[in-house]
Amino acid sequence: QVQLVESGGGSVQTGGSLRLSCGVSGVTYSPISAICMGWFRQAPGQEREGVAFMHVPSGNVYYDDSVKGRFTVARDNTKNILYLQMNDLTPEDTAMYYCAAVHAPLLRRRPADFLYWGQGTQVTVSS
Repeated sequence: QVQLVESGGGSVQTGGSLRLSCGVSGVTYSPISAICMGWFRQAPGQEREGVAFMHVPSGNVYYDDSVKGRFTVARDNTKNILYLQMNDLTPEDTAMYYCAAVHAPLLRRRPADFLYWGQGTQVTVSS
């Protein structure tokens, strides 16, 4: 049973930084069990959108244009945690952020492609 638990959300001012964490359990990383992991966000009244993705073991990463250069996705292999470092935050980044995962041979980016989801963590950026 794959479980994802996010943490690290909060309220910051424009230009601030936050680091989100996603604790991952029940996932086996191996060359024959490739997995795509990523971060999505959803603002009130908006569709869920992909932010950043990482494919293991290929190492491929993808960032949405809206966060490229400001956000970084990384994985701690020893602690089984997926991180999203968010810098230079703006009010447009305000949303509920979700960690997601799916076993897949290639990197995935659409919400419908992901099987496992965390409960979300709120990020609020004030001007």
